[in-house]
Amino acid sequence: MSDHTHSPGHTHEHDHDHGHGHSHDHDADMTSADSRRRVAIAGLLTAAFMFAEVAGGLISGSLALLADAAHMLTDAGSLALAWVGYKLAERPADPQRTYGFARMKILAAFTNGILLVLLSLWIVWEAIHRLLDPVEVMGNVLMVVAVGGLLVNILAFAILHGGSKDDLNLQGALWHVAGDLLGSIAAIGAAIIIMTTGWMAADPILSVLVALLVLFAGVRIARKSGHILLEGTPVGLDPEDIQADLVAEIEGVASVAHFHAWALTEQKPLITLEVTAAPGADPDQLRRAVKERLASRFNVSHATVEVVRAGNGTGLDPAGQCSH
Repeated sequence: MSDHTHSPGHTHEHDHDHGHGHSHDHDADMTSADSRRRVAIAGLLTAAFMFAEVAGGLISGSLALLADAAHMLTDAGSLALAWVGYKLAERPADPQRTYGFARMKILAAFTNGILLVLLSLWIVWEAIHRLLDPVEVMGNVLMVVAVGGLLVNILAFAILHGGSKDDLNLQGALWHVAGDLLGSIAAIGAAIIIMTTGWMAADPILSVLVALLVLFAGVRIARKSGHILLEGTPVGLDPEDIQADLVAEIEGVASVAHFHAWALTEQKPLITLEVTAAPGADPDQLRRAVKERLASRFNVSHATVEVVRAGNGTGLDPAGQCSH
């Protein structure tokens, strides 16, 4: 605590405390490390099989296979981007970036979401051209490569699916691989239809169905990560409910104002607010009580709380104390 004297009529008491615990950050770091390892393994598997799909697609003439190979190519790059996001997020804060690079994985998730949308549009565009100008497809080659791709994608999906469900960066990577898995299933279905009926349109039609699922996932991930990047209120936090709860549950809180809630990452919500203390309330005890309530009731461990006293008609405290 430090006390500063101010001129009368222009003084107030306020308290800032970030109060983020070591254990919370440590848990988040361990989660990110696990996610990073999963992304790296899935990326290597995806990149390794991509070349086989490219060769198989060119030999067989299958759009489903080439679309899946293109998807795997973007996936390899997206998984690499996700991995870089995790590595940069581990870098410590500095004077230019007081929060460090924690948001890099959110930016990577947003980029991956946009890539998924663009990829799905490309597949639909190519499918339309194939329907207008059919291409002969070698069903047997398509089948062999598609089955191999399915096995690789199942393994990569299982690795990523075992990670954190709240990690948007990991979920972005997971949906890229899920799109690959669906692409392999579509390619197998196209191969079966072509080998049994000779109907070549099955190849581009099934590719479109996969593209629509990929589009849905891309929009969902881009929207969630974009919400965080735009400083949107974290999901599950209602400003009006929180303010009403603090006034009702904490003795000495006369009102709550200047409330702002946003998130550094999907796992780290942040809040700043101003509390007006009731007459006779101790500002320091009030600040601690507010922070404890935010942590226990709303799971917000990083909050900046300013406490002011009403007393001279301006909402400022004539006592002239400013404590940090």
